[in-house]
Amino acid sequence: MANYSLNINGQQKTVEADPDTPMLWVLRDLLDLKGTKFGCGIAQCGACTVHLDGTAVRSCSVPVSAVGENKITTIEGLAENFDHPLQNAWREHDVPQCGYCQAGQIMNAAALLSRNASPSETEIETAMNGNICRCGTYNKIKAAINTAAANM
Repeated sequence: MANYSLNINGQQKTVEADPDTPMLWVLRDLLDLKGTKFGCGIAQCGACTVHLDGTAVRSCSVPVSAVGENKITTIEGLAENFDHPLQNAWREHDVPQCGYCQAGQIMNAAALLSRNASPSETEIETAMNGNICRCGTYNKIKAAINTAAANM
């Protein structure tokens, strides 16, 4: 076990964890940030997507020991009042059905829009390709990303 000082959603947090503990479990179990979901545990589904210094990463595959000074942003920290343009567009387009994958979808889309403010349909599809939605709301997800891009 070791102590780690982490910058999460703009706040310094100290946790004691095994160096190999995935960030997903640090967030959920040690810091009670339940928005980041466990999906597959092998970085294939995208449910656990968070930002590490603005880059979308799968938190199930990033050990806490690898975070260092990087800033972590979870769905809880994307916007103070859950009013990020993507979150608003998600509601406007009634994207979630079961909702399980939505935090990961939104975090991946936010990383896309931060590097490309006006993505094409193909760029959206390519960027979002690794995020799986069991309910199949992919068309609504694309529409919400287009709406958010227009409103940012």
